[in-house]
Amino acid sequence: MRRLFPVTDETAAQPSGGAIEQEGARGVGVSAGAHVPGGAAGHVGHDAHVDREWSLAELADAYAYPEPAPGPARPWLRANMVSTLDGAAQHDGRSQPISSAADMRIFGTLRALADVIVVGAETVRQEGYRPARARAEFAGARKAAGQGPAPVIAVVSASLDLDFSLPLFTSPLVPTLILTGAGAAPARVAAAEKAGATVVTAGEGLGVDPVRAVRALAGLGHTRLLTEGGPRLLGQLVAAEVLDELCLTLSPMLTAGDAQRIAGGPAVAVPHRFALVSLLEDSGFLFGRYRRS
Repeated sequence: MRRLFPVTDETAAQPSGGAIEQEGARGVGVSAGAHVPGGAAGHVGHDAHVDREWSLAELADAYAYPEPAPGPARPWLRANMVSTLDGAAQHDGRSQPISSAADMRIFGTLRALADVIVVGAETVRQEGYRPARARAEFAGARKAAGQGPAPVIAVVSASLDLDFSLPLFTSPLVPTLILTGAGAAPARVAAAEKAGATVVTAGEGLGVDPVRAVRALAGLGHTRLLTEGGPRLLGQLVAAEVLDELCLTLSPMLTAGDAQRIAGGPAVAVPHRFALVSLLEDSGFLFGRYRRS
């Protein structure tokens, strides 16, 4: 993988066609001379195709959450999504067919940095979600950041139509959260709690209010938030203007069909402008990181 943006002075000074592409962890690398997260310098050898593998620590530094500002901790919500060239967020109802090894490595890194992973109920059903696992490679960093061994999974569901016998509810390292509305069926709430989940009210009636959901998670001490969709949930977060950052993988594939985009639901009145923070490339896949302007 190589870094396309930001372009450093050293990168720009490379002769045309002479940049050394360096493959890194999960395929992530940079052009020789470019800034490497964590301060490691790109190694330039005699072979024009010398590779240098990024460590997971360097990847984590590349995707680090912003340093908290002085005062009360403010939650930061980022999304991680994948899309084909023609805008499909899924193929046959799942994101895996349009992903790659590099995409999955970034996926794992983003999870390891988060306090909580917010996901829609339909995505839990379609993707077969399991509890987040503890990873030894990130144990020290998570402990230093005051985080538990693994991120919490928070499922957004109005109906609580979920299979509570799944490991996501029966055997997580940390109890799974369910964000729902005040009007959720008491019997389903009781079933969720019996399975070991923690039910959090984040809306009036049956629906979940994205603003209240983010506030509720922050109230539980979760300020580094990550959502993996699906498209319906991401659309609600965009419309509510609570999304701070989008990590978007552009897959070099075409699927046609009628697959959903990465965000669905009603259109916003005025398009929300996001600024490009970084852009990486691996085997034709582009990994963009955008922040709200």
